[in-house]
Amino acid sequence: MDNRRMAVVGGGTMGVGIVYVYAAAGWQVTVVEPDDTRAAAVARTLDEVAQAGARRGKLTPEQVARVTTGVQRVASATALPIGLDLVIETVPERLALKQQVLAQIDARAPAIIATNTSALSIDTLAECVRAPQNFLGMHFFNPVWSLPMVELIRGRHTSEQTLALARAHAESTGKTTITVGDVPGFATSRLDLIAALEAMRMLQDGVASAEDIDRAMVIAYRHPIGPLRLSDIVGLDVRLDIARHLQTALGERYAPPRLLEEMVARGELGQKSGKGFFDWPAIPPASR
Repeated sequence: MDNRRMAVVGGGTMGVGIVYVYAAAGWQVTVVEPDDTRAAAVARTLDEVAQAGARRGKLTPEQVARVTTGVQRVASATALPIGLDLVIETVPERLALKQQVLAQIDARAPAIIATNTSALSIDTLAECVRAPQNFLGMHFFNPVWSLPMVELIRGRHTSEQTLALARAHAESTGKTTITVGDVPGFATSRLDLIAALEAMRMLQDGVASAEDIDRAMVIAYRHPIGPLRLSDIVGLDVRLDIARHLQTALGERYAPPRLLEEMVARGELGQKSGKGFFDWPAIPPASR
């Protein structure tokens, strides 16, 4: 993969994870992050996760070097090299923002453009690019370095060649892929969100504590993490945005619970704010 070149646009939680897995797999990786503070946080996270991976025997010294010193950073998608093999957009789930960023990526003429959206229409986003046959969704899961699946979302115009290349690119990082159509919520977001919303309603109705609701899913159904703690990690504001989108598209079964709306209004967004369904300790500056 030494001659394969890709970029990730957005240095948030998902972006840094995608950067990590492609760099570790031997790709030449560029990350687009305009904010200097956020870019420094990306570098720290890459270093910490790579060192932890090395201690567990998951990464070789060469892979650690690729992750910690081999990733390039630019401040704008307009500064990306021309003709990359793959560019993945990971900016927040706001349609206008994604449209703006995708148009900037398109101007750099990569072979494949992918969006990491978990809910927005691939066909709608494809209207921003000049070659929609080269566009698709590549939905990774947090934490990207641990969860082994990528959901490929095929738009109406996505070509077989693009789909096959995207699958090969994802599998080069050790991921397993599934392919779904461009329907609201795709497959994984619908399954994940319906469980999370029901857990929130149970908490709202006093059925059980957050700890016991999550414990039931972990112990009885062998989920690695409960739906409320996972919601805190994803971000309750993100959960609310996706719920409202799917409520509009699919009906009232995806209506956000009152509890979720109230928590977001209070700024209780989960791990990133320090409080959600659980309390989250402040992350020391050196560990962010």
